[in-house]
Parts: sequence; structure tokens; C-alpha cells
Amino acid sequence: MGLKAELTAAAEAAGGYEAGGEELAGVVPAEPLVDRRTYLCAYRSDDSVRWLVLNGGGQPVSDRTLVKETASIIATCELAEESAGGGDLPALRARLAEIRQEDNPDGIDEAENAADELEQLVSATPNVASPSYLDRIGERVRRLEVALGETGSSPFVAAMRHGVGVVEEFARDVQDSYKSEMTG
Repeated sequence: MGLKAELTAAAEAAGGYEAGGEELAGVVPAEPLVDRRTYLCAYRSDDSVRWLVLNGGGQPVSDRTLVKETASIIATCELAEESAGGGDLPALRARLAEIRQEDNPDGIDEAENAADELEQLVSATPNVASPSYLDRIGERVRRLEVALGETGSSPFVAAMRHGVGVVEEFARDVQDSYKSEMTG
């Protein structure tokens, strides 16, 4: 079964857990552990958002650690996507095109190709939030930074370090607003 079909099945299963006044707002696939697919489901009501993680069989996950790992990898991947290429890949690509027209410096092809590959990766949907996806983003960002002449510390790594608190806060919010009992 392809990812889109999996998401459809997960959304159908998630719909069965809507409480009165809630509406399923989204389903995000994750693989916090190799070969362990989970789906973070957001349920919106007038004044709040509640969360539920479903396993591959469409059943609620009760393991507190797996819930936290699912939320954390999703938030980390989203932070990486938003931070990649300085946070605005279309603007970076436009600036690289201007530089090509103005000066056509050595290495511009490599920089444009790296920016294109990074944008293709992070703009493709759906993606499964996973350590391997995060690694692919990091590899492409580093290739872009090298092509742009970045020799010191990585702006991307700095942005990721700066965002650790946001990731932790999101994971706590998911756990605090979880729709089911958790163990562990």
C-alpha cells in the first residue's frame, strides 16, 4: 500500500475517535523507529486541539515514550523543513538566478542544483517524518551550504539547536492533550 493510501486508511480510522464537537484536522505519518509507522492525528474543537497517535493498524498508541517520539520527530522534521536554505528556498533560488545573470560565478551551477534538490525534497508531499528523512534534509542542506561557500558553522545546525525548545514544547503539548490513557 502506498503512503497516500495509508494516510487515507489512517484518517478513516482516526475519524472513529472523534469526540462530540471535535473534527479531525490532520494526520501526519511518522516513523520514529525503523519500520514502526505511526500517525499523529489532530482533533480540533472550538477552543482546543487534542491529539492521538495511531499505530499502523489504526489503534491508539498508549505507550507514552512512543507518543513522545512520534511528536518529537514530526516537530523536528518540520523545523528542518522550515529552516532549510535559510527558511525561504524560493527566495534563495531567485537570488541565485540573479547572481547567475549578474556575474555567473564559478560554482553557481552546483549551488542552484543543490537548492533545487533540497526544495524538491522538502516540498514533496506527503513525507514520513523519520530520522532518515531528517538525515536526507541535513545532507542536502550541507551540500547547499558548501556550494554557497559556507566554511564555518552551519546556519542550519544553529537553527536546529535553537529550535530544540519548540520541539520539546510540542511533544509536551501532545502528551498533555492526549485523547487516550498512556502507560509508561
